[in-house]
Amino acid sequence: MPTATATVDRETMHQLFEGRHTTNLFSAGEVDLELIQQAYEDARWGPTSMNSQPMRLTVLRPGPRRDAVVEHFKGDNGKKTAAAPMTVVVAYDPDWHEHMPTLFPHVEGLREKFSGMEEFRRSMGRDNAFLQAGYLIVSLRAHGLDVGPMAGLDAPGVDAEVHAETGWKTLMVLNVGHGPSEHEGAQYPRGARFSFDEAAQVL
Repeated sequence: MPTATATVDRETMHQLFEGRHTTNLFSAGEVDLELIQQAYEDARWGPTSMNSQPMRLTVLRPGPRRDAVVEHFKGDNGKKTAAAPMTVVVAYDPDWHEHMPTLFPHVEGLREKFSGMEEFRRSMGRDNAFLQAGYLIVSLRAHGLDVGPMAGLDAPGVDAEVHAETGWKTLMVLNVGHGPSEHEGAQYPRGARFSFDEAAQVL
């Protein structure tokens, strides 16, 4: 008989999901880069299609490089990001297929097969990077951090600032810090969520 996996206690689940909010404005205090690194190391084990792992991260501390990126944000997103202790740009690598011999070695020829399928690679890269971003958000929360995801930005503009050499394509940013500030807009009131019965069908 296979050994059953131990369940996570309800308090931990609460801290990862219902008990946490998207954060717009963070309390003072720097974020240790090692926390971001460890959160990624844990999140990378989440499944992706054919273990493609297309997500790429650019970590921005406060400073000139982040200031340049902020110029490409829309609305209040720039102000929120400029005030955050740390920002992670989540992107995908359009050339993720180049790593398939290492990531999915038991099926030969995938790198060559996908080399001429640019639209397929774009779609699969985006889908699976978004999936990985979800894992990362939960992992960051598990390491005691609060997260403010946002996608209101000019992605090509951000790419020009930080991805010109890598060719990665920006999807979103995650602002990260240690808890919300005392400002009334630090976290919006909890929005409604669909129940299982509203969101699922059992056939």
